[in-house]
Amino acid sequence: MNRRPEAGGVASRASMMAWVIGSALCRGSLHVDARARTRGRAKALREAFQQLGPAFIKLGQVISVRPDVFSPELVFEMERLQDAVPPVPSDAVRRVIEQDLGAPITQVFARFDDEPVASASIAQVHRAVLARPYRPVSGPTLPGGSVLAVKVVRPGAEAAILADIATARSLVSGIGRWANLGRLNVEALLDEFAASLCSECDLRREARVADRFAFDFRDDPLMVVPRVVWPLTTRRVLTTEFVDGWRLSELDEAARAGIDGRALAMHGANVFLRQVLELGRFHADLHPANLFVTPDGRICYLDFGIVGRTEPAQRIAIAQVLAATVYGDADRALRYSAELGLVVPEASRARVRDKVADLMADTLSSPPRDVRAFAVGFLRIMHEERVVIPPGYGLLVKALVTVEGVSRALYPDIDITEAAKPYATRLIAREMLRPARLATRLPDAMRASLRVLAG
Repeated sequence: MNRRPEAGGVASRASMMAWVIGSALCRGSLHVDARARTRGRAKALREAFQQLGPAFIKLGQVISVRPDVFSPELVFEMERLQDAVPPVPSDAVRRVIEQDLGAPITQVFARFDDEPVASASIAQVHRAVLARPYRPVSGPTLPGGSVLAVKVVRPGAEAAILADIATARSLVSGIGRWANLGRLNVEALLDEFAASLCSECDLRREARVADRFAFDFRDDPLMVVPRVVWPLTTRRVLTTEFVDGWRLSELDEAARAGIDGRALAMHGANVFLRQVLELGRFHADLHPANLFVTPDGRICYLDFGIVGRTEPAQRIAIAQVLAATVYGDADRALRYSAELGLVVPEASRARVRDKVADLMADTLSSPPRDVRAFAVGFLRIMHEERVVIPPGYGLLVKALVTVEGVSRALYPDIDITEAAKPYATRLIAREMLRPARLATRLPDAMRASLRVLAG
């Protein structure tokens, strides 16, 4: 009989992990169709990670932004993990704040609410009131009495993550057999995940990125990023202004309040494209908990733990790939994807091109184009053909799919490729008209013109 192991102790924790993950993979393998079996295993693993608790919830969320490593089915299933856990007692939270800020909490804030407004696996958020005026890095002064959001790392969160990952190392070989991960360097992935998760425990990093985004969009009347209160921010405490609004699951209420969902959806797509194609840094972890709509009709970005970056040369290639997607040009999409590091071997190039062309015809031939279906199918083709997906490329594809999902939550009929057209066209035209490029291409253009004129 397959008995569930009892909890308690490191050895028991390892047994529990092995039992839960093994059971999940066995449940997933009951499907007979290969693609259905993959989806079944992904769902079972997501449920297992949820059952194993905070460290595995965060691990699953890291997997959800790594389509360069994991199957698209697993990547998109893991984004459904709900990062909500019971809050730690308020006296423990108060101790963290007082230790880090070096003063009694009654001197730090005019008021501090013990009941958290959100509680996740690494940190929880409390409402407070600013005691004295503060001039943030960008934007107007926050007056005394302003409502604040105080994010506090849960005591012991980092140690718990490291302990669970250390336990998981003992299961690497078994998990590799069960999950058919033999070609992956699971040890290296665990090292990478540990570093990524521990960096989330240093809230100063998130604060710096948030300030950068707030500055980038300081002149955008429809965008808001909560401003950081740096004197009240440390490694374990992040204090920002409190921005109220509706989650994406509450948009019916927003619509009743007169919010124009279509306009916000288009603007949200444009904001993302500006991040990728102009600013060179983009929020790579957008989901309903990190994005909401304010009562005055603005889009608010939260939680800057995962950020992607693009270099100028990459932005031209990205624009070309977006243009290829808009016009259903598989050759162009693969040619410029190669400039982003996704190189299809010569032996399989024709087969991959044909598969991508068929996928484009199925998903992008008529508006509103289904970018999510295309992206999932594209990543699946690359996995099936054993084409290496660069981390930055995978992160960008995943972020684009997420933005489409967010935009469609605001306005179901949006076609995000239409929003991409002006940006891609403008960037490509600017590149084509660069004097250096014209100087190299003009002789060829002249020769081609003469051949046409000569008949």
